[in-house]
Amino acid sequence: MKAVPLLLVFLLSAAVVLFGHGSPTRLDPILAWTAPSVARPFGSGEGGIDLLSLTAHAELRGIVLAVLVALGGFVLGTPLGAAAAFARGRFERGVARTCDLLQAFPTFLLALVVLSAVRSPTRWHLGLVFSLTAWAPFARLALAQARVLRAAAFVDASVALGQTPPRVFWHHVLPNLLGVVKVQLGSTASAIVVSEAALAFVGFGPHDGVSLGNVLDQGVAAMLRAPHVLTVGALAVFVTSASMLLAAGGERT
Repeated sequence: MKAVPLLLVFLLSAAVVLFGHGSPTRLDPILAWTAPSVARPFGSGEGGIDLLSLTAHAELRGIVLAVLVALGGFVLGTPLGAAAAFARGRFERGVARTCDLLQAFPTFLLALVVLSAVRSPTRWHLGLVFSLTAWAPFARLALAQARVLRAAAFVDASVALGQTPPRVFWHHVLPNLLGVVKVQLGSTASAIVVSEAALAFVGFGPHDGVSLGNVLDQGVAAMLRAPHVLTVGALAVFVTSASMLLAAGGERT
């Protein structure tokens, strides 16, 4: 049930994109900074951009980016962390230290360094940058949980019955830690939504300008004469991020 808000945000954004107010970058200078109305429920931004259209497109693309990167981190990091704990020794220590290093270094600063070398950043570039560190939280959680499971009685029983280490890993260790690790999906996706908006706010977002960070940038620039723009941007970031966290909470058993 807690995944309903995220599904609702996605479906409403998709409906606006498919059947709504046209291009999110179309300018109509006569309507610049106009307040919300029946024709434009979210009002207009800089150059007369329809904020409903811009917000819907930005949310939809942001959700897709966040979900794909989070799933990629889950698929890569979970078996890596579990395998490291099961293998023990240098491999386990190496994976643990790498996770510590990546989680200690701010992803936002890494993204700034990488994207500053790209002339026209796209969401593909953003996805690649986020993917460099997205796997680390999953690997760390899987590593910690697998350390507990490798000492469990049912694992010892499987080994005593003659099952090979790979079979024990794939059939007993990995399935039993997925329930814990998958809760990280929502946190990672939520962080990516916020990071993508922050990068766009400081000028390192997608070159097409369709980002919640651009809405926030417009809102700050016109905070006094058009406060609705900043309100729309802030609420959009909050609702999208919070809905992902709620969806992750709904996966608990």
